[in-house]
Amino acid sequence: MFKSLVLAGAAAALLTGAASAADLPRRAAPPVFVPVPVFTWTGLYFGINAGYAYTESDTVRTTGVNNLGVAGAVNPANLQLNVDRGLRSGAVKLSQEGFSGGAQIGYNYQFTPGSGFVVGVEADAQYMDLETRRTETIFRPQFNPNVLTNSYRSDLQYLGTVRGRIGYAFDKVMVYGTGGFAYGGVEQSVSFQTGAPVTYAGARSTMETGYAYGGGIEYALPTDSFLNFFRSSAVTLKAEYLRYDLGSRNLFVGSTGGPGVGYNATFKTEGAIARAGLNYKFGSY
Repeated sequence: MFKSLVLAGAAAALLTGAASAADLPRRAAPPVFVPVPVFTWTGLYFGINAGYAYTESDTVRTTGVNNLGVAGAVNPANLQLNVDRGLRSGAVKLSQEGFSGGAQIGYNYQFTPGSGFVVGVEADAQYMDLETRRTETIFRPQFNPNVLTNSYRSDLQYLGTVRGRIGYAFDKVMVYGTGGFAYGGVEQSVSFQTGAPVTYAGARSTMETGYAYGGGIEYALPTDSFLNFFRSSAVTLKAEYLRYDLGSRNLFVGSTGGPGVGYNATFKTEGAIARAGLNYKFGSY
């Protein structure tokens, strides 16, 4: 009898425990940890730019050729005397400013994703609206009974650079410096009239080379930005200041019927660009 009661009690306890276990909530699987991706500037990029360009050393300096070899000789062949007397200006300012716009392509490598040093290389080319003209009318009858007209023209049609870049990234913000090779399409001309006819003229159209340097700041927008038309890994905006120097060149303004050999006019092609740009980066996020 006692044994039967013990067995019955044990069975009841087991049934009660099973029922209570059935009422307990089921243990959910632990959540899967997904790390937040760390932004990196590493990758290929391309984009567009636009801005304001202006010249700095924009003075044309003119000297006359004295083919007599006698300084200050009063002779039609001593054209420097015309410069000394102000009939042909020795220095003429050709201030230039205008729009610039173009495109760039480059590659960056960041040593440590997130924050760290970034190195890269960039090539760009842009149209330059930097044409300027100046005409002077001079009448000094004590030296020449004719009205003299001096005309000058200078134009930087395009500018391209191939530059290295080095910067430091603070996550999605990067500041950088840049410098390297520059080239540009240059047109220059000078003509001098004595009365009606052009008595001296010279012109040149060529590609000049030199260097460029500057710096800027760049910011990466969210990947889902409305500007991300190409579904790139990042869209970046930049503000940049760039100086260029394509050197100083002499233009010979030769005689077309006037006395003497001619004049030498020296042009310097140097200036700066302040611009904004938009880049599409392809590479690791």
